[in-house]
Amino acid sequence: MTIKSFILPVLAFSALAPAAQAADIEFWYGNTGVTEEAIQGHCEAFNAAQDAHTITCVGQGSYEAGMQTAIAAYRSGEHPVLIQFFDAGTLDLMLSDAVLPVSDIMPDVDWSDYNTGARGYYQTSTGAMFSQPYNGSTLLFYANMDMLGEVGVTEVPQTWERVIEVARLLQADGHACPFVTDGHPWRVLEQFSARHGAAIATNNNGYAGLDAEYSFNTGPVADHLANLAAWREEGLVRLNADTAAGNYVAAFNAGECAMMEASSGSFGAIRAALGDAAALGMAPMYEGVERRNTFIGGASIWVMKGHEDADYEAAVAFLNFVRETEQQIEMTRMTGNLPVTMAALNELVASGRAVEPEFATAEMGVASLNQPGNENSRGIRLGFYVQFRDVFIEETQRAFNGEQTMQAALDNSVVRGNELLRRFEQTYRGVTLP
Repeated sequence: MTIKSFILPVLAFSALAPAAQAADIEFWYGNTGVTEEAIQGHCEAFNAAQDAHTITCVGQGSYEAGMQTAIAAYRSGEHPVLIQFFDAGTLDLMLSDAVLPVSDIMPDVDWSDYNTGARGYYQTSTGAMFSQPYNGSTLLFYANMDMLGEVGVTEVPQTWERVIEVARLLQADGHACPFVTDGHPWRVLEQFSARHGAAIATNNNGYAGLDAEYSFNTGPVADHLANLAAWREEGLVRLNADTAAGNYVAAFNAGECAMMEASSGSFGAIRAALGDAAALGMAPMYEGVERRNTFIGGASIWVMKGHEDADYEAAVAFLNFVRETEQQIEMTRMTGNLPVTMAALNELVASGRAVEPEFATAEMGVASLNQPGNENSRGIRLGFYVQFRDVFIEETQRAFNGEQTMQAALDNSVVRGNELLRRFEQTYRGVTLP
């Protein structure tokens, strides 16, 4: 990667006209690996493309660590102007009184150009955007077609019934790891619920009020988790700990496992490891269920309160820069993350580059986000959701390890999750959801 790969002709940066006062600002982000390289490329290119402002981009190691560090910094008055937060922290940030809605400081942006999945997750009930989607991703299905070809399979499975049929063929042929997952709630709960149109919680997953309660311990999610547990017992599914690599993506990339669900943002590393053997499709459905949109994953950029006007001018300039179509396209090329505006996707398609292997996630991922939605596929507005994810992982891993039934794990997750929701509701008593 070079700075030049991110820089467009100077005329493309009319949005970066010199401000009244120069500013040096910081942007804190939580990614590592190729996505971190892409973010640093954006920052270097922004600084090279204009001389009105300077941005310093500071990695925090992970989304969770970045969220905790930024909140602590805000309390001490040492917080950055821009922060990258992931999807799970959305409601906590919206109600924190620490951020400015991006549509308030950038009223002239056409926010309707953002794809449906991205817009719905970060938009208020009145249509205002709280944050600007950035390294957007969604869930896709990956298959090693060299391995599937050994058992006569030439197409990526599209249903769970077909996934398991292929898994049994692979197992019978001596493959020890037909399908691999880590069981993370983003994959097996959130994205599964969204595309199957099923509720995670009442009140439209919390959008209709803070008195929501978790409800996934019955219905499609409960059935699917029970299936995953049974398929693991049958030897068709492996978890992180079951693999030689110790990580589900690494196991797939090493050719240890034949199929997996993973973020579109994983595609860059997958393609580098497997080349043309890596094929992808939309995340599988159960037969007879209408496909709904998947959730946006990855993260967005938020603007923090408590800074000078010149700082916000610099922030707006950087947000305009990374929204440019070529900047989004370069992020997609490097990482597999998706164009978050339709303008960027349309330009990619019009250029003829969308058919190139390095852009394989773009049209498919955006199409997954833009499927018809319902009240359960808009997003998640549940407080302390980062902590809830930890609860879900703890309980379901105990079930996968045979320490309790999967139904008990889901029941326990609901009880403990509702305790978190009631604490959050008490914390923000009397506050109206944005």
